[in-house]
Parts: sequence; C-alpha cells; structure tokens
Amino acid sequence: MHDTAMEYGGLFFSKYLNNNEKLKIVDIGSQDVNGSLREFATVNHEYIGVDFVEGKGVDVIISDPYALPFGDGSVDAVVCSSCFEHSEFFWLLFVEILRILKPAGVLYLNVPSNGAFHRYPVDCWRFYPDSGIALQNWARRSGYNAALLESFTGVQKESMWNDFVAVYVKDELHAKDHTNRMTDGSTAFTNGLQYGSSEFINPYSLPEDNRVNLFVHYAKKGRRFFKRFI
Repeated sequence: MHDTAMEYGGLFFSKYLNNNEKLKIVDIGSQDVNGSLREFATVNHEYIGVDFVEGKGVDVIISDPYALPFGDGSVDAVVCSSCFEHSEFFWLLFVEILRILKPAGVLYLNVPSNGAFHRYPVDCWRFYPDSGIALQNWARRSGYNAALLESFTGVQKESMWNDFVAVYVKDELHAKDHTNRMTDGSTAFTNGLQYGSSEFINPYSLPEDNRVNLFVHYAKKGRRFFKRFI
C-alpha cells in the first residue's frame, strides 16, 4: 500500500471510528502488501480481512467478489483501499457493501485517480471528482438511501498516486451521527465535497500530473525565451 493510501486510511479511522467501542470492521482487498489499514484498528475492534487469495492480513477468502459472506446489516464499517480499480463491476460490489452495513454504518473508499496500469488480476478504472456522487446515485437507484459524507482527490507525496477518497453512510438519516470530516482543517486535497453542499472545495480542472507537466513545459519555454534576450 502506498504512502498516501495509508495516511488517508489512518485519518478515516481517527475521524469516523470510535476506538472505545467494539466495532465490526470488514476490509475488502485486505492482503497486506507494504502495509494494511488493520494497523489503525484497536483491540476493541473486530477486524475481518477479505480477499481472493491467502496471505498476510487475509482472514476470509472469497471466490465471488459480489457476494460477501456477511449478513444483512451486520457490519459497522467497511474499508476498501486500492481495490475498486481491480473490480470489473465495482458498482455491484458497492451495493453489496451497503447490504452488509448497519444503517449508521460507514464505508471508506480509496481508489486511484491516476497512476500506472497494474493488473491484479485486471486494472479497469480510475475515479474522478464526480465519481462519489455517481455511486451515491447508483445506491439510491438500487434501493439504498446512502449518502456521500465527503470525497476528495488527494495530493502526491512520495509516490505517483493521487487517491480518490470517499466516505458514505448507508442511510442518510444517520448522517447526523457522523459530523467529523477528513477534509476539515486541511488543504492537502483538490475537488473536495462535503455532505450538504454541491460546491467543490479547492477546485481544479486539471489533475496534479497535468499541472506539474504544464509547469515544467512553460518553465523550459521561459528559459528559451530568456536566452534570446541575453
């Protein structure tokens, strides 16, 4: 797991999950490859890692990614980091996650917004700023009153990745139970959305990769122009 995926996952735990309560947390795509969100769980949490293959951090192996082995409304939180890009039909997995969540349960979702082609076993998708709202609307079309609590695109640090991060509550009636936001008090993101507003916070039309490339391009062009006049 790359650096910012770990950072945002830890921030989600601190903002949304009460470490003093015994919460049932399911991690989808949980195999520990250079780190796992399990690190942020406490002894009070029942943490269950789900993946296709046996490995470190995997408690339950599944063969069908669209049929999770948990009862309706039985889980307090689901975390899913760097997984949806490898799901051919992620919208089906999304509503399956909602099925197992309790009404006040929350989903933390982290999906690349850019980055290298990396098959595990396939690599199909990247998420843009409107993706969070689109999934909320798909949930409602599928019979769930889910609400997007917040979403944003993270910034690059040590790795190439820009993470798209979204947090959902299964039933909008319980949005009031979750008042803390990862985007509060920070500017280290672009195109942020918060529940109750349709206005983007720190909006940018170009992804970070494009902004950097344009800066380099015009910096080089500027040096050429400068040399003409010296």
